[in-house]
Amino acid sequence: MLNGRTELHIFKRGSVTGDRYCEEVLLPNVRLFRGVIGPDFIFMDGNARTHRTLAVEELLVNEDITRMDWPAYSPDLNPIEHVWDALGRRIAARLHQLKQMLIEEWTLLPKEMLHQLVLSMRRRCEATMAVRGGHIAY
Repeated sequence: MLNGRTELHIFKRGSVTGDRYCEEVLLPNVRLFRGVIGPDFIFMDGNARTHRTLAVEELLVNEDITRMDWPAYSPDLNPIEHVWDALGRRIAARLHQLKQMLIEEWTLLPKEMLHQLVLSMRRRCEATMAVRGGHIAY
């Protein structure tokens, strides 16, 4: 973990609350960094609303973690903002590759499969109407 990065954490579904931030980010990562680095450890966050909740404040106090004091609305000072920018540019470049792959795969779809799907529309619609009693819900 101290090789320069942690695993990228992706929040699954739902809003990111202060409690989730504590449980999913701070406890498993920041607490360990604090333990390894010791009393000189200073925590820097992004000043996001979820970083400033009572739950986060209490956790930092209870874990004896010092938060870096820095001005709000100053993303250029935060290294993670530059990381997100670089990551975004890399993904944008790969999206072009994905578009090219989609075009290539589209042309490789068998024409017979597409034809059979079109021909099966009547049967599939009739089957759907039979199950729904002739009513189609939108």
